[in-house]
Amino acid sequence: MDVLLVLGSQLVADRGLLTSLAGNTAWDLDVGLRVVSAATAEELAAHDGPAVVAPADPALLAAAPANTVFYDLTVAAEPASPQHLHGRGVWGLAWAIKHAVHRLREPAARVAYGDHPEQWADERVPTGAPDAPSGAPVGILLHGGFWRSNWAADLMDALAIDLTARGWISWNLEYRRPDRHGWAATTADVAAGLVKARQRHPGAPIVLFGHSAGGQLALRLAADDPDLALAVSLAGVIDLGEGQRRFLGEGAITTALGGGPDDVPDVYAASDPMARLPLASPALLVQGSGDGLDLVDINRRFAAASGITLLEQAGDHFDVIAPGSPIWAATMAEVERQISRR
Repeated sequence: MDVLLVLGSQLVADRGLLTSLAGNTAWDLDVGLRVVSAATAEELAAHDGPAVVAPADPALLAAAPANTVFYDLTVAAEPASPQHLHGRGVWGLAWAIKHAVHRLREPAARVAYGDHPEQWADERVPTGAPDAPSGAPVGILLHGGFWRSNWAADLMDALAIDLTARGWISWNLEYRRPDRHGWAATTADVAAGLVKARQRHPGAPIVLFGHSAGGQLALRLAADDPDLALAVSLAGVIDLGEGQRRFLGEGAITTALGGGPDDVPDVYAASDPMARLPLASPALLVQGSGDGLDLVDINRRFAAASGITLLEQAGDHFDVIAPGSPIWAATMAEVERQISRR
């Protein structure tokens, strides 16, 4: 399999740097790479493999070949389609290539849980099973990105594929982010996505996996819902009050929640996992010791305050969502151990 990378003439970036990054990413994914400066919709559609176009070309977006992911280094006014990633700078090209490869290698069924274009989940069922295998758990993945719209569900593609390979049903959830839609929309969406997953897989044990900001969303659901098998916070931002005071994410918490604790105290009281102890459902904390020290501190203090198991091992902020990492292997061993007891 080869990735066709189109670096268009309107791209404001050093092409050598992008080509080097793309080559390293393709190597990690065990795929080839071909770089061109232009391509038509017909050429993209005829390419036997994934394609990435940067920057997003409006004419090509209108045709939207199914094998193509579009990427803008800068923040877009609105994502033009679910295949359009944006606003992550040069490093984001690696994520666009990963997304293009993952969605072609391991296709998912897109399931809507609302009418908005961002209210959907990518569902994957283990190979050979037309529906959910009997007794298989459902892993609902909640991506992070400090609740900002330039980060999306593609961050969790690799984990979704890994869960399905383990015999799980994976449910990679997208949701409206508060920077564009408000905090109430975000919290309503993750709750609605959980309801939809239960409707599709009645009786299946539900495990939430939330990364970074998604860890907060997972533990907030665990505070509200007593019927989860487990909520797993992966490097979670799970002390919003203290995180806001420390200006984590350059003010991301204030922006997401609509103010500080003194401005919107009811929002913090409902949303801050540290303020919601004890949680209604069981939980697991996972933290890489090589991550930012504020997150290491927050997760250690949360474990001490809650009595919830903290799995802290070597790893950085993204090792906790990398299927090949030792910390992810340890996470799944602990998850399987915990849910087997319930």
